[in-house]
Amino acid sequence: MTRSGTSSQSRQRELATEVASPAEIVPIGSVAVYERELDYLCRTLRRLGVSPSDIEDLAHEVFLVLHRRWADFDASLPLRPWLFGIAFRVASAYHKRAHREVPRSWDAWTEVEDLGQRPDEAAEQRQRRALLLAALEHVPLERRAVLVMHDLDDASMRDIASALSIPRFTAYSRLRKARRELDEAVHRLVERGL
Repeated sequence: MTRSGTSSQSRQRELATEVASPAEIVPIGSVAVYERELDYLCRTLRRLGVSPSDIEDLAHEVFLVLHRRWADFDASLPLRPWLFGIAFRVASAYHKRAHREVPRSWDAWTEVEDLGQRPDEAAEQRQRRALLLAALEHVPLERRAVLVMHDLDDASMRDIASALSIPRFTAYSRLRKARRELDEAVHRLVERGL
C-alpha cells in the first residue's frame, strides 16, 4: 500500500475518533432526526389514536424524550422502531390522561396526499384512510402498535419486540389478534355505511 493510501486511512480513523460522543451529538442528531422523521411521527401518533388537535404537542413530547435518551440509542439498529417505541409510550400516557371524551374528527387532519391524483382517486383514498383510522380505533392500543409498526411501517418483528419491550412471540400474538380485530371493525363500519 502506498504511503498516501496509508495516510488517507489514518486520517479517516482520526476523523472517526474525532466524532463527538453521543451526549455531545444530541442537538445535531435530534434536529436532523426531527426534520427527517416529523411526518412519520405525526402519522404514527395519528394511527395510535391521538386526536388531531394534540398530534403536534405529542410529537414535540416524543422529540423531547428522544433528546433526553439520545445517548441510549444504538446507532447500529434502525431508528424508526426505537422512535415508534417512544411514540407508543407517549400515546399510552396520553390515553391514560382521559382524553377519550374528546370526539375525534379524522377529517380535520389528513396525511400527506398525492397532489398528482385525480380528484375522484384522492376522494377514494381519503375514504379508505378514514375507514382504516376509524377501524384502528377499535383495536386496543397494545395490539394496534404492533399492527401499525408491522403492516404499515414494515418494521421487523425483532425491531417491534425491542421497541415495545415485549417478547417476540408476544408481538406475533398481538399482530394476529390485531389483524382479526381490524378486519372485524372494518366489516362493521362498512355495514354501517362509513
